[in-house]
Amino acid sequence: MTDILLRIKDDMSQQHSAAPAMTPTVAKRRDWWRDAVIYQVYPRSFADSNGDGMGDLEGVRTRLPYLRDLGVDAVWLSPFYASPQADAGYDVADYRAVDPMFGNLLDADALIRDAKELSLRIIVDLVPNHSSDQHEWFRRAVAEGPGSPLRERYHFRPGKGENGELPPNDWESIFGGPAWTRVPDGEWYLHLFAPEQPDFNWEHPAVGDEFRSILRFWLDMGVDGFRIDVAHGLVKAEGLPDLGSHDQVKLLGNDVMPFFDQEGVHEIYRQWRLILDEYAGERIFVAEAWTPTIERTAHYVRPDELHQAFNFQYLSTHWDAEEMREVIDRTLDAMRPVGAPATWVLSNHDVTRHATRFANPPGLGTQIRLAGDRELGLRRARAASLLMLALPGSAYVYQGEELGLPDVVDLPDEVRQDPAYFRGAGQDGFRDGCRVPIPWTRTGSSYGFGDGGSWLPQPDGWGELSVEAQTGDPASTLELYRAALAVRREQPDLGAGTSVEWLRAPEGVLAFRRGEFVCVANTTGESVAMPAYGRVLVASGEIIEVDDEAKVPADTTVWWTTAVTA
Repeated sequence: MTDILLRIKDDMSQQHSAAPAMTPTVAKRRDWWRDAVIYQVYPRSFADSNGDGMGDLEGVRTRLPYLRDLGVDAVWLSPFYASPQADAGYDVADYRAVDPMFGNLLDADALIRDAKELSLRIIVDLVPNHSSDQHEWFRRAVAEGPGSPLRERYHFRPGKGENGELPPNDWESIFGGPAWTRVPDGEWYLHLFAPEQPDFNWEHPAVGDEFRSILRFWLDMGVDGFRIDVAHGLVKAEGLPDLGSHDQVKLLGNDVMPFFDQEGVHEIYRQWRLILDEYAGERIFVAEAWTPTIERTAHYVRPDELHQAFNFQYLSTHWDAEEMREVIDRTLDAMRPVGAPATWVLSNHDVTRHATRFANPPGLGTQIRLAGDRELGLRRARAASLLMLALPGSAYVYQGEELGLPDVVDLPDEVRQDPAYFRGAGQDGFRDGCRVPIPWTRTGSSYGFGDGGSWLPQPDGWGELSVEAQTGDPASTLELYRAALAVRREQPDLGAGTSVEWLRAPEGVLAFRRGEFVCVANTTGESVAMPAYGRVLVASGEIIEVDDEAKVPADTTVWWTTAVTA
């Protein structure tokens, strides 16, 4: 705690202002995370308070009332730590400092306090698999040369070949190219992502000690939890064996790999859970864990480990009833034995937004550079969002999806900043399309994002998708989200749970009951006749009810309640 106070005091001396007064804590709600709707904020693209074209923490703070009124429970902030920004902040140079482009620790403190005042929880990103190559440990390790104790905190190895000119093994970077870079003294270091992101060696006790300290630092600041980046990657197989195949990025999440999903990660998280449980207020861990199966993902959320894990299997499904039902059933079946909630997500900062993904034919993956049929994509996105919010467990909303934003697929190559784009042989490298700053107003500089433009160019017509343009329009996607989230809070049969009761439905239609709640999702291109189950709560499109029958339009989801009202 002393370290926090010293750093905040230093930031205060630079700003010549006092920290805000203590504010009430978030209203207590037992096991809040089991049915929470968590909103992901990508800080650089959310709101810019100082007109430099880059979003910042103060910008996020000023927009917290919007998120409260939207109806979410918590806000997950992508990294805002001190960083050279080689990978949009996922290359951390100092885990206890805020990068000046986002503000300082005083801004972080004010944001956390204001969120609690608004009954919003704050979850921050934690990046334990790798640091920046500008991290003090790594800079000293390189400078001190072979045999330096600090090199043992990373994976430094001599190369193969007559003169050590070949990488130590055949591992490939997720961003393309070898996963090894040679330093001037001849040794190589491991980086599963960009060369500017050297992997920590979690076999070294100093690494574990450091991250336990980092956890306490931010818990003492008042955060409510951590999203763990590359949670599956910390421990590598003993001896760093060759994988024996190429184009390894295609195996990600589909096969066993010596650098991912090793059993040793679970002991790390058991130690972390002990720390988290020392703090009041039900703080949580959320795992970004790419595993071959949802059953293996469940290993991360056993009772003494993490609380939630992202459901990448669901994120990867197409707009197809049979495929989605299979993933829903497998997810609920996998999470039930370990007592963890299922999670559901359709978009995030690493994949094409689902309004664009669903507008294109299946088979293009999660990175797409085609606009597709935008009207069709939006209609399907609205229906998919209602379906997701009806499922048992916790849901994640990526900033701007409540506006129905598509990916910006026609960004000029010269403005792109995704490191995978420049390395070529790895991921497609088009993640910038989902990171374009969101619009707040119909007109004005950067459509209300800030007074100084935006770090990625926004397309013409962006203002018609803005918060201002959609507020008060009952047909808008924003009002659909607001209505759905309000109903989700009010309906006792929504939110937490472990199962659904599937109902008879035509091919291409999903229909299930949860107590007195019924959800029907028509994934086909034609309207279908369904029973009118009761009173309509929310619908993503206009339905027609005649007597006991309802016509559900193509690509539409409907919520009913069978409860009889007085």
